[in-house]
Amino acid sequence: MRLFQLLSSFKRATIYRNPKRLPERGGWVRRVGQRTPLEKGSNLQEKKEKGGKSMSKQLVIDAIRGKRLERVPWVHYAGVHAAYLIGEKADKYLQDPDLIAKGVLFATERYKADGGPLVFDLSVEAMSMGCQAKWVPDNPPSIVGHPLQDKSLKEANLKIPTAKDGRWPVIVEAGKKVMAKKGDWALMGLFCGPLTLASHLRGVKIFTDVYKNKPLAKEIIDFAGRVGAESARIYRDIGCEVIAIVDPVASQIKPETFREFVTPACQEAIKVIHDAGLTSTFFICGDATKVLEEVCQVGTHGFAIDEQLNLNYVRDLALKYGVGFGGNLKLTLSLSLGIVNPKEDAIVSLAAGGYTGYTFAPG
Repeated sequence: MRLFQLLSSFKRATIYRNPKRLPERGGWVRRVGQRTPLEKGSNLQEKKEKGGKSMSKQLVIDAIRGKRLERVPWVHYAGVHAAYLIGEKADKYLQDPDLIAKGVLFATERYKADGGPLVFDLSVEAMSMGCQAKWVPDNPPSIVGHPLQDKSLKEANLKIPTAKDGRWPVIVEAGKKVMAKKGDWALMGLFCGPLTLASHLRGVKIFTDVYKNKPLAKEIIDFAGRVGAESARIYRDIGCEVIAIVDPVASQIKPETFREFVTPACQEAIKVIHDAGLTSTFFICGDATKVLEEVCQVGTHGFAIDEQLNLNYVRDLALKYGVGFGGNLKLTLSLSLGIVNPKEDAIVSLAAGGYTGYTFAPG
């Protein structure tokens, strides 16, 4: 509800760009009573009412690809929050393609978003390979069994899951239903990144393996990368316009470790996405400051961060490398706890993000 109130109040606020500041640095000033030419008709519903052509999907694509924008696109990243919006429990929602489709379509329309994910669940790949998981009613399932904790890949006999394995059939069916009904907004396919998936398979041992047992770590992380490439193919075939590698725990390693293990493991998936002419992005969580240059150079068109990063620093790095960047509406401080006023938090993020390659989204 807080997010909906934020978007409603934000639409009533007037944000002006300050011509005295460099355009790539943002430069927004709030005023009262008038709207800029850019704001007139920028709202998706407003354009439809006037008979204009919506460009929401292309805005998201252009932003992630680091291009100059007419307006900043907004992506909601609603995962199981979409289940809450339609009055369903997360565990039931994630196992029913009709509910997933209903939730995604409803969330995107309610929040007037330019794009959103099909599902935001990093347990799909691991569960589809037989990892033990715990279902809960208010969150995605948690991986509680790690098949490579005491076994090798060969001993565990793990296979790369296809669209017919594990939880994928439900997601594929849901994706088809969304694609058949959605408007001109970008559907995002999110899959588990190589280091995070390796941690599902191996457990916390993977974080010492990358220093003490590098051959084993490389074998597992490379395998996880191949699994991710197959996930990218599945989302490609569904019709997702944007496909994201989501590797939250990659912020916990050193830059040289990221370059040694994560970067090469992402390349096959990135090639799948780019060969299909689709748009790629890399999601990372936590304080990723020390590896952010590596994220910029991983090979995706753009990346997204969470609330722990300074958006000015993020913006400057993105501009340096010519990639798009997304965030940084604070989920904890503003939307959950209300310590920071959500509307003011949004204005600060938009001011820092500017009009070049920026996607406004929860961080």
